[in-house]
Amino acid sequence: MTAQSEVGNITRLVAKQARDAFQGPEAIAAEWQALNFTAAPDFARAVDQSESFLELLRNSGCEIAMLPKAQGVGLDSIYVRDAAVVCDRGVILCNMGKPLRAGEPAAQEAALRALGCAIVGSIQPPGRLEGGDVAWLDDRTIAVGRGYRTNDAGIAQLRSFLGDDIDELLTVPLPHWRGAGDVFHLMSIISPVDRDLAVVYSPLMPVPFRERLLERGMMLIEVPDHEFDSMGANVLAIAPRRCVMVAGNPITRARLESAGARVLEYEGSEISLKGGGGPTCLTRPLVRANVTGS
Repeated sequence: MTAQSEVGNITRLVAKQARDAFQGPEAIAAEWQALNFTAAPDFARAVDQSESFLELLRNSGCEIAMLPKAQGVGLDSIYVRDAAVVCDRGVILCNMGKPLRAGEPAAQEAALRALGCAIVGSIQPPGRLEGGDVAWLDDRTIAVGRGYRTNDAGIAQLRSFLGDDIDELLTVPLPHWRGAGDVFHLMSIISPVDRDLAVVYSPLMPVPFRERLLERGMMLIEVPDHEFDSMGANVLAIAPRRCVMVAGNPITRARLESAGARVLEYEGSEISLKGGGGPTCLTRPLVRANVTGS
């Protein structure tokens, strides 16, 4: 078993029901514009979509630990991946690059400690680091996006915390794209699905990083332009070549299936598309089965 994987069979993960993150129509109305949601989520539909998504994961064999309501966090707290990075020794708490999400790591710390998770440390200012910028390529190699949400000081602290747990940390420069206010992470453009398969949006991918993936023998599933905004590049592997994605990306799904992947879909208009957080963002895997050869 390992935490240092994006593709091994998930046995335990953390998530947060939309009911507890969004809290109600009043909170949504007060927060959605400041948090750069594209539109106000419908609370009742969000709760239903969230429960369907969680049930899909449970039916796939995932044990889900639910994060509770918490003070000092808002709508974005449904995207639980961003506030922490997990390694085999425990949890590294992030320091959010989005100021309105600053309270999320502390809220997660309390819940994770209650679940018995070890806390390795926390990223300190001036360091910034968000979990959506961090992806394991194998259990000894980690890639970190350097963008507006994650800076050099945060990456250096992460490298120090990981110590001998890794052989290599790859820093991936991210593009300006739609600016500092937009939600853009490394995992906006790459989702590993197996040790030799990843979904990517190549137009925004740095050439050296893309070349490095190919050198590693990875087959790249290309997301077409019109499926990037509908989160075709945000795919959660729940096991090697078994994955979950937002409904409405038929070309990416067909390309995955042609590569031998089994794809499960969920409706994400309220919990994913409006807040810019797909299935990887909605989950923080804690334990995965190791993948032979990774």
